[in-house]
Amino acid sequence: MTPLALGPGFKALFYKECLRFWKVGFQTIVAPVVTTLLYLLIFSHVLEANVKMYDGRVAYTAFLIPGLVMMSVLQNAFANSSSSLIQSKMMRSIIFILLPPITSFEIFCAYVFGAMVRGLVVGFGVWAITFPFVGTAAAVPQHPLWVLLFAAGGSAIMGILGLIAGIWSEKFDHLAVFQNFIIMPLTFLSGVFYSIHSLPAFWQGLSHFNPFFYMIDGFRYGFFGIADVDQWRSLAVVLFFVVALSIIALRMLASGYKLRQ
Repeated sequence: MTPLALGPGFKALFYKECLRFWKVGFQTIVAPVVTTLLYLLIFSHVLEANVKMYDGRVAYTAFLIPGLVMMSVLQNAFANSSSSLIQSKMMRSIIFILLPPITSFEIFCAYVFGAMVRGLVVGFGVWAITFPFVGTAAAVPQHPLWVLLFAAGGSAIMGILGLIAGIWSEKFDHLAVFQNFIIMPLTFLSGVFYSIHSLPAFWQGLSHFNPFFYMIDGFRYGFFGIADVDQWRSLAVVLFFVVALSIIALRMLASGYKLRQ
């Protein structure tokens, strides 16, 4: 079997990753959907009448929906791979993954694909509950292919980042550093709740250094055909981070960094 082939080991580990979050679906799927619904209720009620996006072409509630959907995808993809790996390390069950004849590429794909599945399932659930707020016409994407591309790319990035965080972390406190000081700030400063064109020039320029901004802005383009930056530029940034983070994660897995101790 070639190093990049996916065999029975991948299938078993991928099934385990999906079953892991599905067995506690109330916590891993329903709870994030309800939390996001609260964001939608509060922000749409407070700002809908006062804020118009893209020169009034998009109502604020409609603008908010793609950002909340993508935020849910990103956060839950990261949570799945990071929490799964750190739990395996803390419980020392990681040995049952390292001892069998499973390649590092298979381990990588199983964790990342499992994270993508959870992120996309939660994102779909958030999207489904938005129809009563804006109606079918506003909730249905104008460019579904772009929506799928950025949802897949964004969930892959966060699944890989979660894998890296899980490998690096030695306890849950270390994992919280990623969540509290990297994931949450970059997510909330990425344009989920606003267009960067509403910011002063300095903060607009700073936003362009936030990779989360490109994931959310490109995803939003799929809904409205309007974005703060060109969608091809956003896609290029997303693909770059997928490749770069994949190389880092695969090297960490192949070397056994903080795993074979």
